[in-house]
Amino acid sequence: MTLSTWIRQNAQLAGTKTMCCEGGCGSCVVAVRQTHPVTHQDVVYAANSCLVPVFGCHGWNITTVEGIGSQHEGYHPLQVLLASYNGSQCGYCSPGMVMNMYSLVENKAAGLTKQEIEQSFDGNICRCTGYRPILEAFKSIASDSGKKLKCQDIEVFEKLV
Repeated sequence: MTLSTWIRQNAQLAGTKTMCCEGGCGSCVVAVRQTHPVTHQDVVYAANSCLVPVFGCHGWNITTVEGIGSQHEGYHPLQVLLASYNGSQCGYCSPGMVMNMYSLVENKAAGLTKQEIEQSFDGNICRCTGYRPILEAFKSIASDSGKKLKCQDIEVFEKLV
Protein backbone atom coordinates (compact mmCIF):
# COMPACT_ATOMS: atom_id res chain seq x y z
CA MET A 1 0.00 0.00 0.00
CA THR A 2 1.31 3.44 -0.90
CA LEU A 3 1.43 6.36 1.49
CA SER A 4 -1.14 8.27 -0.58
CA THR A 5 -3.57 5.35 -0.41
CA TRP A 6 -3.06 5.07 3.35
CA ILE A 7 -3.57 8.83 3.82
CA ARG A 8 -6.82 8.82 1.87
CA GLN A 9 -8.29 5.46 2.97
CA ASN A 10 -7.05 4.96 6.52
CA ALA A 11 -6.44 8.49 7.79
CA GLN A 12 -9.49 9.74 5.84
CA LEU A 13 -7.63 12.86 4.67
CA ALA A 14 -8.85 13.80 1.21
CA GLY A 15 -6.56 16.79 0.62
CA THR A 16 -3.74 14.63 -0.70
CA LYS A 17 -4.83 13.81 -4.24
CA THR A 18 -3.87 10.96 -6.55
CA MET A 19 -3.89 11.29 -10.28
CA CYS A 20 -1.08 9.64 -12.20
CA CYS A 21 0.15 7.30 -9.43
CA GLU A 22 3.57 7.46 -11.10
CA GLY A 23 5.13 10.49 -9.40
CA GLY A 24 4.74 12.73 -12.42
CA CYS A 25 1.92 15.12 -11.51
CA GLY A 26 2.69 16.26 -7.96
CA SER A 27 -0.92 16.14 -6.76
CA CYS A 28 0.07 13.72 -3.98
CA VAL A 29 2.95 15.74 -2.51
CA VAL A 30 3.37 15.69 1.25
CA ALA A 31 6.08 17.25 3.42
CA VAL A 32 8.50 14.86 5.09
CA ARG A 33 10.65 15.95 8.02
CA GLN A 34 13.58 13.72 8.96
CA THR A 35 16.83 14.01 10.83
CA HIS A 36 19.78 13.95 8.45
CA PRO A 37 21.87 10.85 9.27
CA VAL A 38 25.21 12.71 9.10
CA THR A 39 24.52 16.30 10.17
CA HIS A 40 21.71 15.36 12.60
CA GLN A 41 19.81 18.45 11.46
CA ASP A 42 16.14 18.40 10.58
CA VAL A 43 15.52 18.46 6.84
CA VAL A 44 12.17 18.88 5.13
CA TYR A 45 11.49 17.74 1.61
CA ALA A 46 8.54 17.21 -0.68
CA ALA A 47 7.71 13.57 -1.36
CA ASN A 48 5.36 12.06 -3.92
CA SER A 49 3.26 9.94 -1.60
CA CYS A 50 2.01 7.79 -4.48
CA LEU A 51 5.52 6.33 -4.85
CA VAL A 52 6.27 5.70 -1.18
CA PRO A 53 5.35 2.33 0.34
CA VAL A 54 3.66 3.04 3.66
CA PHE A 55 5.94 0.58 5.46
CA GLY A 56 8.94 2.64 4.31
CA CYS A 57 7.82 5.68 6.32
CA HIS A 58 9.10 4.50 9.69
CA GLY A 59 10.56 7.45 11.57
CA TRP A 60 9.15 10.03 9.16
CA ASN A 61 7.23 13.06 10.34
CA ILE A 62 4.70 13.46 7.52
CA THR A 63 2.59 16.57 7.05
CA THR A 64 -0.34 16.68 4.65
CA VAL A 65 -2.11 19.79 3.41
CA GLU A 66 -4.66 19.37 6.22
CA GLY A 67 -1.78 19.55 8.69
CA ILE A 68 -0.82 23.09 7.71
CA GLY A 69 -4.25 24.67 7.41
CA SER A 70 -7.92 24.12 6.76
CA GLN A 71 -11.24 25.89 6.56
CA HIS A 72 -11.99 24.93 10.17
CA GLU A 73 -8.57 25.67 11.69
CA GLY A 74 -7.61 28.59 9.47
CA TYR A 75 -5.55 28.57 6.31
CA HIS A 76 -1.76 28.61 6.14
CA PRO A 77 -0.28 31.81 4.66
CA LEU A 78 0.82 29.86 1.55
CA GLN A 79 -2.75 28.70 0.97
CA VAL A 80 -4.00 32.27 1.37
CA LEU A 81 -1.27 33.53 -0.96
CA LEU A 82 -2.19 31.04 -3.69
CA ALA A 83 -5.87 31.99 -3.43
CA SER A 84 -5.14 35.73 -3.44
CA TYR A 85 -3.25 35.37 -6.74
CA ASN A 86 -6.09 33.29 -8.25
CA GLY A 87 -3.72 30.35 -8.50
CA SER A 88 -6.45 27.74 -8.40
CA GLN A 89 -9.23 26.92 -10.82
CA CYS A 90 -10.33 23.34 -10.39
CA GLY A 91 -8.23 23.00 -7.23
CA TYR A 92 -7.02 19.47 -7.85
CA CYS A 93 -3.34 20.39 -8.06
CA SER A 94 -3.46 23.06 -5.35
CA PRO A 95 -2.70 20.84 -2.33
CA GLY A 96 0.38 19.42 -4.05
CA MET A 97 1.54 22.88 -5.12
CA VAL A 98 1.10 24.24 -1.60
CA MET A 99 2.87 21.29 0.01
CA ASN A 100 5.75 21.54 -2.44
CA MET A 101 6.20 25.22 -1.57
CA TYR A 102 5.70 24.53 2.14
CA SER A 103 8.51 21.96 2.04
CA LEU A 104 10.78 24.40 0.26
CA VAL A 105 10.08 27.19 2.76
CA GLU A 106 10.47 24.88 5.76
CA ASN A 107 13.82 23.61 4.49
CA LYS A 108 15.21 26.99 3.44
CA ALA A 109 13.16 29.71 5.09
CA ALA A 110 15.42 32.65 4.30
CA GLY A 111 16.73 33.76 0.96
CA LEU A 112 14.66 31.75 -1.50
CA THR A 113 15.10 33.14 -4.99
CA LYS A 114 12.54 33.22 -7.78
CA GLN A 115 14.66 30.76 -9.75
CA GLU A 116 14.82 28.29 -6.84
CA ILE A 117 11.06 28.51 -6.45
CA GLU A 118 10.40 27.99 -10.15
CA GLN A 119 12.80 25.06 -10.39
CA SER A 120 11.18 23.34 -7.42
CA PHE A 121 7.89 23.03 -9.31
CA ASP A 122 9.10 20.89 -12.21
CA GLY A 123 7.27 17.90 -10.70
CA ASN A 124 3.88 19.61 -10.35
CA ILE A 125 1.36 19.68 -13.17
CA CYS A 126 -1.58 22.07 -13.54
CA ARG A 127 -3.75 21.83 -16.64
CA CYS A 128 -6.03 24.76 -15.78
CA THR A 129 -4.01 27.85 -14.94
CA GLY A 130 -0.97 27.67 -17.19
CA TYR A 131 1.17 28.03 -14.02
CA ARG A 132 1.45 31.80 -14.21
CA PRO A 133 -0.71 32.74 -11.19
CA ILE A 134 0.73 29.87 -9.17
CA LEU A 135 4.32 30.90 -9.79
CA GLU A 136 3.52 34.59 -9.36
CA ALA A 137 2.00 33.83 -5.96
CA PHE A 138 4.94 31.85 -4.69
CA LYS A 139 7.61 34.03 -6.32
CA SER A 140 6.12 37.05 -4.54
CA ILE A 141 7.80 35.88 -1.32
CA ALA A 142 11.21 35.38 -2.95
CA SER A 143 14.11 37.39 -1.62
CA ASP A 144 14.69 38.84 -5.09
CA SER A 145 11.04 39.53 -5.99
CA GLY A 146 11.51 43.31 -6.06
CA LYS A 147 9.26 45.40 -8.27
CA LYS A 148 6.49 43.99 -10.40
CA LEU A 149 7.00 43.82 -14.13
CA LYS A 150 5.62 46.81 -15.98
CA CYS A 151 4.24 44.56 -18.72
CA GLN A 152 2.29 41.80 -17.00
CA ASP A 153 -0.01 40.61 -19.78
CA ILE A 154 0.49 39.99 -23.49
CA GLU A 155 -2.43 42.34 -24.12
CA VAL A 156 -0.55 45.17 -22.41
CA PHE A 157 2.55 44.36 -24.42
CA GLU A 158 0.59 44.46 -27.69
CA LYS A 159 -0.72 47.93 -26.80
CA LEU A 160 2.84 49.15 -26.28
CA VAL A 161 4.07 47.89 -29.66
